[in-house]
Amino acid sequence: DNDLEDIDSLLEKIEETDGLSQQTQSGIIADSRPLLYVEHRNLNPENELKRYFGARAVLGDQRPRQRQRQYVRSTWLTAPKNTWPRYSKTGIAMQLVDTRRGVQYFTFEHHREYQQVQFKFLDAVESMDPNNIVLLLQMNPYHVDSLLQLSDVCRMQEDQEMARDLVERALYSLECAFHPVFSLTSGTCRLDYRRPENRAFFLALFKHLMFLEKRGCPRTALEFCKLILSLDPENDPLCVLLLIDFLSLRAREYTFLTRMFQEWESHRNLSQLPNFAFSVPLAYFFLSQQEERSELELSQAREKAARLIQLALIMFPSVLMPLLDHCSVQPDARVASHSFFGLNAQISQPPALNQLTSLYVGRTHSLWKDPAVMAWLETHVHEVLRMVDARDPLVEESEHKRKMRYQSAPRNIYRHVILSEMKEATAALPLEVTSQPVMGFDPLPPLDSIVSYTRPERTNHPSNESTLSLFFRSLLPNFNLQGDIRHDGDEEAGAGQDLNQGVNRLMAAMRDMLANIQFQEPPRDDNPEGDGDWD
Repeated sequence: DNDLEDIDSLLEKIEETDGLSQQTQSGIIADSRPLLYVEHRNLNPENELKRYFGARAVLGDQRPRQRQRQYVRSTWLTAPKNTWPRYSKTGIAMQLVDTRRGVQYFTFEHHREYQQVQFKFLDAVESMDPNNIVLLLQMNPYHVDSLLQLSDVCRMQEDQEMARDLVERALYSLECAFHPVFSLTSGTCRLDYRRPENRAFFLALFKHLMFLEKRGCPRTALEFCKLILSLDPENDPLCVLLLIDFLSLRAREYTFLTRMFQEWESHRNLSQLPNFAFSVPLAYFFLSQQEERSELELSQAREKAARLIQLALIMFPSVLMPLLDHCSVQPDARVASHSFFGLNAQISQPPALNQLTSLYVGRTHSLWKDPAVMAWLETHVHEVLRMVDARDPLVEESEHKRKMRYQSAPRNIYRHVILSEMKEATAALPLEVTSQPVMGFDPLPPLDSIVSYTRPERTNHPSNESTLSLFFRSLLPNFNLQGDIRHDGDEEAGAGQDLNQGVNRLMAAMRDMLANIQFQEPPRDDNPEGDGDWD
């Protein structure tokens, strides 16, 4: 076990000095790898846990047992477990659709047998009975959507271990279907979320990283977050940009977060998202506290942190009071009485901005509880109030931007809020989102979906039948209140006649039903041989 730890530390030293980092003129270390470069070793939570607790505590006696299982396919996303059913081909495949400018576009495909299972799954979901999904998984143990949906059911029933295990099984099933040239680490492989077959991979990765973060593996969760973003960085269908800053801070990857802000701000306007507006200066503040850095780096980090936190407070004043409230900090009299950060700041903000700020405060407030962070924040809050009182033009300009923007959130933000299950943000969702059913296996599907196959129409009775008609049909299968459908198109002229015919049929059906009801006589007491039961 000690040898294992030595090997791990050697590998880390080699990776840190392999020529991929270079000194810039400003004295800050720059990484020449792509921003969304994913490392295989960082996808394994055991590696992170070994760094915290040592190999002996994490591995225990697992290693000898793993050698006994030779038939298991080696995968990067999850390690298959002895308790899982034996894997056999499910009917999912991955195809290379296109290659443009060094970027490869892939898609998952469902073969005919998998499509049939998918139709059964949709029937099981509509039945509203989780036992039907369990039965389906007994026959098809690696059906991805069933695994994801049942995982949600287990999570609601507080069975976190089973919920996590089902998500890992879904990831294993999808990874076994990868195309030979599909790469998790290159950052140049894309999947289109508009295709329903691809959505399960995005959702399984997201659910997996949420479990990893709760399990205390933020570095591994950050790597999965980078992977999701690399699959579709332009559209970001699950809006992981609202999460990646939090994971970077939790994993203490401050340099990654500041680098992302520098490289993406010009074309993605990251500073217009409250989470980046506040988290990036916080990252610079933490960098300014690292004594091993040169004095030049420390002073640069302090300056950037001061400038950016002031901009964030001016642009998003509604964040401060809820943040202090979550941190159980009482603001001083000047801040509490000033209208700029007061209740009006929350009431006057557009609804879409309210969702973003609620999400950020609910998710990230624990990172601001450090007394040193609070003291630094207090200094700049007072500086911002001085600028407000001096009628700095930047304050008015920011207020105008707030009113013009954030009128309605794009669909991917709503999808992110639903998946995150942050109660502060969920409460701020608009009625058009909360009033529609949301399925765990496909929350808020894109409006421009690319459908490759459709579910066959079920041979149901016409849906426009009345409740009374359906009731009588359940008693008398041949009963039809509506009679023959009219083909002549002259509906208005025959409406009264149809109604009369319908009423007559109903009365006839009731007479028929009443005539067929037979009441059984109770047994007579003078029958000594009777056992007291009715026929």
